[in-house]
Amino acid sequence: MTVLHISGARSWGGNEQQLMYLMDELPKYGVIQKLFCFQDTPIFKEAEKRSVEILSTSYCKPHTSEYRKFLISIINQYKIDLIHLHTSDSVTGYVLTDLLHALKTPTLFARKGIRRKTGFLSKLKYNYHNIDTILCISKYVEKHFRKILTEKNRQKLVTVYNGVKVSEKPLHGDFDIREKFNIAENIFLIGNIANHTNAKDLPILIEVLNEMVNRHGIKTIKLFQIGEHSGLTPELKKKIKEYDLESYIILTGFLSKASAYLPQFDVFLMTSEREGGPSSVVEAFYNKTPVVSTRVGVVDEVIEDGVNGFSTEVKNPSALAGKLMILRENPDLRRQFAEKSYQMFLKKFTAENLGKSTFRVYENMLLKNKK
Repeated sequence: MTVLHISGARSWGGNEQQLMYLMDELPKYGVIQKLFCFQDTPIFKEAEKRSVEILSTSYCKPHTSEYRKFLISIINQYKIDLIHLHTSDSVTGYVLTDLLHALKTPTLFARKGIRRKTGFLSKLKYNYHNIDTILCISKYVEKHFRKILTEKNRQKLVTVYNGVKVSEKPLHGDFDIREKFNIAENIFLIGNIANHTNAKDLPILIEVLNEMVNRHGIKTIKLFQIGEHSGLTPELKKKIKEYDLESYIILTGFLSKASAYLPQFDVFLMTSEREGGPSSVVEAFYNKTPVVSTRVGVVDEVIEDGVNGFSTEVKNPSALAGKLMILRENPDLRRQFAEKSYQMFLKKFTAENLGKSTFRVYENMLLKNKK
C-alpha cells in the first residue's frame, strides 16, 4: 500500500507533530509513504529525519495550475493507492485537481479542529463526493463537523484519536526551567503550551493569573507559556502589563520539543475556546502532569472532572483559577490525577494505537474501493 500524505502546513503545531507520529508508525504495517509538502517548512525539515519520500515544491496556492500539475505528476508517477489530506488547503487542491482530471484515487481527509464559521464554498469542498472517508480526531470534532455535512456524507465519518510516542528515553527540554529562570522550589509552576491564535484564547490565561495573583493574593506562582508569537501577542503583553503581572509570567515564544518541558510543570493549564484534540493534553497525560482545562475537543471524553483532572466551561477564568488553587494546596491530588490520566493514555492515546487504527481505516477504504 502506497499512501500520499498531503499537508500545506507552513508553521509547526500539534497537528504536524501528530503526522510525524503517524508516519513513524505506518511502516510497521508495510505502508510505503510519500509526503507532498512545501519546501523549507517546519514539516519538510522534520520529515527529512524520517524514512518517507518527500515530494516538495515551492509554495503555491492550492487553486493554481502549478499545484494541480504537481499533484497529478505524483499520482501518475508513484501509483498512489490512497491519498491522506491533512490540511484544509490540501482539500481545496485535491478537489479542484480531481474535478478537472479525475484522479480516481481513494481519498481520506483528516479533520483536526473546530471552526467558528464555515463558508459556502468550504461546505461544498468538505461534502465533495470523491472524498471517501472523513477522519476526526475526537468525538467532539465529529459532532461539530457533521453539522456541515449532508446526511449521505455523514456516513463517511470515523474517529481516530491522537497519539503520543512512548519512548524508553523520554525527551528532555534543553534547559531546566527553575534553574534558568531562577524559580524557587516553593513556587507553583503552571505550564501552558499554545501558539498565539484566537482558538487558544490566551487572554483568558492572563485573566486566570490575574484572579490568582491580584484577587486571591497568591504570590508564589509562575506561569510558563510556550508558543509561537503572532499579531495577537502585543495585546497579550499589554494585558499582562495592565494587570502588573510581568513578574508572574514568562512568554518563551516557540520552543522546539515543547512537550519535553511538561514534566517540569506542577500543572498543565489549557484555556482554549476551540480545539480538535488537543495533543498537548494527551502529552500531559503521558508525562504524568496533572491537567486543568476548558471543556473543548477531546477533553470532555478524557477528563472526568475531579477524578483524573479538572475541566470547566470556556471563558470562565474564575473557575479555572479555583481549580488551580485546589491543586496548588493538594500535592496528593496532583499525583492521583497524573497517575489516573497516565493509565488512560496507555489504553487509548499511544502513537501505536494511532498507527494501528489509521491503518485499519486505510484497509477498509481499499476493500470498499475494490467492490
